[in-house]
Amino acid sequence: MSKKRKIIVLSCMIALLAVTAVFNFILTTGTVDDDQIAVVNSANYFMQYRNERITTRNEELLQLDQIIEASEVDSTERAEALSMKIELTEITEKELLLENLIKAYGFEDAVVVIGLQSENVNVITKSANLTSDDAILIYSILAEETSVSPENVKIIPIS
Repeated sequence: MSKKRKIIVLSCMIALLAVTAVFNFILTTGTVDDDQIAVVNSANYFMQYRNERITTRNEELLQLDQIIEASEVDSTERAEALSMKIELTEITEKELLLENLIKAYGFEDAVVVIGLQSENVNVITKSANLTSDDAILIYSILAEETSVSPENVKIIPIS
């Protein structure tokens, strides 16, 4: 297989994975009539997001494993797939660490999303009243564990 074709196949697999995640989310949340108001249950949101993240990451890792197995030992495709697999694993570990640290500082629940293609870090926290002191505390936790700059951090409270 040519390098260009392999990149196209990998891109298509990632796009299909994203579409699958969206459909999974839509189908598991059920349908809402136009006259109904969808209320986000925060406890359900955090659990559902974590389950989707685990499912998506596992599918991505399986696809990378397939690429690694199918490619030649010294190929650049294999090296790129191994590199991406290591990066995904590191991001997952950081997200879990940051979530646990944020909870350890007294927040009821939190989800951290670290961008794979960007330097962005999003923190979704269960907090009825997120004060500026809370935001500073969350940012200081992020700053200690990652090298993210303040303009790349977004903190989103959900009550």
